[in-house]
Amino acid sequence: MVSDSFSFAEVALPHLDAAYNLARWLMGSAEEADDVVQDAMTRALTYFPTFRGANARAWILQIVRNTAYTALQARRAVRTEPLATEGDAGARGREIADPGDDPEAALLRARDRRDLDRLLARLPVELRETIVLRELEELSYRDIAQVTGVPVGTVMSRLWRARRQLARDAGGSAA
Repeated sequence: MVSDSFSFAEVALPHLDAAYNLARWLMGSAEEADDVVQDAMTRALTYFPTFRGANARAWILQIVRNTAYTALQARRAVRTEPLATEGDAGARGREIADPGDDPEAALLRARDRRDLDRLLARLPVELRETIVLRELEELSYRDIAQVTGVPVGTVMSRLWRARRQLARDAGGSAA
């Protein structure tokens, strides 16, 4: 077993950024993503002795995905409202500008990021997770299939549909 020759930290820590990124896109908020990643890492640690070492990133992301879906199901049962939304002054106060950018570049980057967030948020969750895993986390189709538990053909179909919808929603033409 691989878990005997590697520590959990060596296997899991390199993939924390990817785990957080996926959780954030699935959950829709940084706070919930933090909770999901923490729960997922606890589960991964619990099941680490059974890890076979095939692909640590896909293994971690699969656990994050499953944890996020469990949290989303629990959230449906209880609806809450955040204290501050993006339009609130409190939310704007938490944003920190990149010190390397001039104000105009920072504004354009923030606007592009908000536009991307808005477009991705419009996608159904199965399309959103697939496009995030492929385009932002750069996983292979096979790894995405492993993480999501669907055939590679379904991954390809979801990517095509997600890209088409993103292009349409962004005002581009989709073939």
